[in-house]
Amino acid sequence: MQIIIGRSKDFASAFENALAEYRYKIFIERLGWSLPVENGMERDQFDHPNTLYVVSRDTNGEICGCARLLPTTEPYLLSEVFPHMLNDAPIPRTRDVWELSRFAASGANPNSTIDVATNTRNLLAATIQVAAKHGAKRLIFVTHMGAERLLIRMGVHAHRAGVPIVADGARIVACWIEIDEQTLRALDIPMNAASEARVTVQRKEPREVARQLRGELMAG
Repeated sequence: MQIIIGRSKDFASAFENALAEYRYKIFIERLGWSLPVENGMERDQFDHPNTLYVVSRDTNGEICGCARLLPTTEPYLLSEVFPHMLNDAPIPRTRDVWELSRFAASGANPNSTIDVATNTRNLLAATIQVAAKHGAKRLIFVTHMGAERLLIRMGVHAHRAGVPIVADGARIVACWIEIDEQTLRALDIPMNAASEARVTVQRKEPREVARQLRGELMAG
């Protein structure tokens, strides 16, 4: 399994399109979310050149997971689309809070042999390390109730930022992930990894900057 970290402007167009196609297959075809679509690709107004992504690929080079990270000092999904989910609490707009969105960790093919549990853990660990390296102490995100329960079972320090609501027929909730000792231990992330995450730069495709996390930063 390979983890690639980069901004949209760093990726080759073929890789960026493959990511948008993966999101379409997961979030629209499989989960039935009502999202913008163009030519079988899912993107929204928060997918801009400086948006930070964490992407997992399998041994065949196929995308099998993604996460999007946005600083709350700029417009982000919750602040612009779901502010009501915080129940009149102030919208986070600080350097130490980042938003996690478009998180998925399964193969686009329904017959994929990807171990979803392991991939979820590895991708989340990598995402938290990347966010922490950029100064985040907390992540905020909107998710369905099942994901909230999964995080708690994993031992991640996650808790609600508001009360659940129903959207597109599903119950969703805004949650916090605290990037603290509890979360790092739950995901087997070394305590110094937030500030000393080791990455290597590799040219995977023309114009693509791919940063692959070393194995010791991955769980499992």
